[in-house]
Amino acid sequence: MKKRLGLGLLLLCLVMAALAGCSGSANKNGDAIVIGIDDKFAPMGFRDEKNEIVGFDIDYARAAAEKMGKEVTFQPIDWSSKESELNSGRIDLIWNGYTITDERKEKVLFTKPYLENSQVALTLAESPITTLAELEGKEIGLQALSSAADALAASPLHEKVNTSEFKDNVLALTDLKTKRLDAVIIDEVVARYYMSKEEGTFKLLDESLAPEQYGIGVKKGNEALLDELQKALDELNADGTAAEISTKWFGEDKVLK
Repeated sequence: MKKRLGLGLLLLCLVMAALAGCSGSANKNGDAIVIGIDDKFAPMGFRDEKNEIVGFDIDYARAAAEKMGKEVTFQPIDWSSKESELNSGRIDLIWNGYTITDERKEKVLFTKPYLENSQVALTLAESPITTLAELEGKEIGLQALSSAADALAASPLHEKVNTSEFKDNVLALTDLKTKRLDAVIIDEVVARYYMSKEEGTFKLLDESLAPEQYGIGVKKGNEALLDELQKALDELNADGTAAEISTKWFGEDKVLK
């Protein structure tokens, strides 16, 4: 009887341990934080030639985590389900060129905006298209469930173009280069990065679809983490660290104060 009782207690302990390990919070202790990213979103967060995750947001997040006294892990996620990943507890923050919108404010808490951006149309350099109006009847690509999709949906152009959605910008740009698309609606910071990396391949149309700002998403109800993070970001601005990171990736200080 004692052996059976002991075995039962052991099994119970194992079950309890397993349940604890499957709890729905990414941040299982106060010294670690999990950040959800799109790892194909250069120059904000992407994989380099060594398959290491790098980028402006990556450096910025690491610096903020250091201020907060936390370890940081970057978790590539399906960007179309980013809010679900946050609200389920699988990640603690959405931090990778995450545009602040009224719709998203209903789902998550946001830090103060830290970077200006806009949605633009990118075409091949050889394309005769020079204005947004000339995209009428053309094949347009964009990342699914992105602010590019929101910007196009809010534009009069929406009903005048043929739209294809892609999992990420890299796939959309690949179709543009092979001329299956006439243009890609994309974040300006991303467009300028690829223009610098592939000189002479792309060009931007002069007009933009929508100005916007990037912020960091925190799960609703977690005001303590939001306040702690915002304090760290303010300190990075004050001590010049944010400006150094921006200059590294953009050649100038673009971080909002």
